[in-house]
Amino acid sequence: MTPHDLYLEVGQRRTFAGAMRWPGWCRGGRNEGAALAALLAAAPRYAAALADSPLGFVPPLTRDDFVVVERWAGTTTTDFGAPDGTPAIDEEPFDEAELARSLLLLDACWRAWDLAVAAAEGRTLRTGPRGGGREREAIRAHVVESGESYLRKLGWEAAGKAPSALAARQQRLRHAIGEGLAAAQRGEIAPTGPRGGQRWNARQFLRRTAWHILDHAWEIEDRIA
Repeated sequence: MTPHDLYLEVGQRRTFAGAMRWPGWCRGGRNEGAALAALLAAAPRYAAALADSPLGFVPPLTRDDFVVVERWAGTTTTDFGAPDGTPAIDEEPFDEAELARSLLLLDACWRAWDLAVAAAEGRTLRTGPRGGGREREAIRAHVVESGESYLRKLGWEAAGKAPSALAARQQRLRHAIGEGLAAAQRGEIAPTGPRGGQRWNARQFLRRTAWHILDHAWEIEDRIA
């Protein structure tokens, strides 16, 4: 597998292109070409997010560096605007080395998120062509609430009652994510829930969580007036 091996999730109205080995580096577009172009355009931003980590991401120079190795049909979630599938690599064992790498990658994503949120302090976020778009605090709440939902899909809950302050909830979520991934690595989370529903595995959880954090960090950066 090369650093720029990709998968394509092809919906009826939207396609996502993502990197096999780099969760969070995943972008969408109206079709395959647009998704690949968006992924290439996001490579420097992803590199900047990981710059202070020892992970060693090297962005591609052109689309010729991409190798599409997997492709599957998207779902209604894909067309709504979120990646919904996972490549075959996500079924590989999640060992201690992969846990350590995952935590480093998530730390980098959270740093990028914190910087974007801080940059938007006291600023107005541009709205869309029809006047829509959440303000900073609404985006912050959405990222935390979604992270808590993703954690439940992994089969893990943060201990104790969630604090009402958003910053405290985010800190609690980040700690619980580390605990949940470590528990998954040790094999302490059953693949199905008590009612028989299929849970996300650790790699699937990591992929969706990293994408969501960076997607909204970059949204805030792009919308700062």
